[in-house]
Amino acid sequence: MTIISSSRWTRAIALVAVASASVALSGCSILNQITGGGQATRDDSGQVVEGNDNTDVFTLQVGDCLNDATAAETVETIPTVPCSQPHDSEIYASHIMSGDTYPGQDAVIDEADRVCLDAFEGFVGIAWADSIYYYSYYFPTEGSWSGGDREILCTIYDQAGQVTGSLQNIGR
Repeated sequence: MTIISSSRWTRAIALVAVASASVALSGCSILNQITGGGQATRDDSGQVVEGNDNTDVFTLQVGDCLNDATAAETVETIPTVPCSQPHDSEIYASHIMSGDTYPGQDAVIDEADRVCLDAFEGFVGIAWADSIYYYSYYFPTEGSWSGGDREILCTIYDQAGQVTGSLQNIGR
């Protein structure tokens, strides 16, 4: 998966990439058995109640809060925390792309940008152009696509730094 950030004027360069879903998942399974990592502890509603510094990117869900501002370019895991704790971003939407053949990075980015922009207002309560917040997205790479990855995850963040609590219906 790769993450792209939007800003009011330009899109930033990719920050996060996962080369292959199958390799990542099998590697994480072995690592999980040894270290107990891979997934955050969730309550019955699916909310993270205990963070994990090594949450497998393929276990992330809408509503998860992440500490991903300093993530390396290539990652298999992302730190997650309860949203009640300071965090860098929050996943606010998910979209599953269709098709068997990887459509190319430009097409994936175009779809991710459209989907995340369309979902932004419904989550925040005002249009992205009027908001103080920005959005980013994780999206499939050609390698992760071949392993079955089709998910775009939209994240919201504040360029000023970490936030505490969910930004849902924040209206700013």
